[in-house]
Amino acid sequence: MNNVMVATDGSDAASRALNTGVELAKAMGGTLSIVTVGNARRAKEQESFAQVEGDTADLAETFARQILSDAERQVQSSGINARIELLWGDPAQAIIEAADRDKVDTIVVGRRGRGRLSGLLLGSVSQKLTSLAPCAVIVVP
Repeated sequence: MNNVMVATDGSDAASRALNTGVELAKAMGGTLSIVTVGNARRAKEQESFAQVEGDTADLAETFARQILSDAERQVQSSGINARIELLWGDPAQAIIEAADRDKVDTIVVGRRGRGRLSGLLLGSVSQKLTSLAPCAVIVVP
């Protein structure tokens, strides 16, 4: 398990997943990559970006880059150099494609709390990853 990828959406669970990914990469002497997936709908919902001018794609990119910047700051004190990347598309599929492309050994993600009905109808990114990823997946509560 030398190549560790952490997928973050900026949530508290993702922050805990990032800590787990850092510790795993350090323990294994491996590399760490941090990804987020741009999502226009999620960006529009964020209060902190409500005043940003521009189209939805610009808003989504601004929001995603802020998530990556926050994650990079969180990792800096660990002594690990992380590669960061902004992905686009369906979150689970984009993460799977990046993991396959980069020969990732382990994906670490947080488990997001969704409503029971919403989770049943839509599924979750972590559920999709555990079913479809080409490598081990660690889901951090």
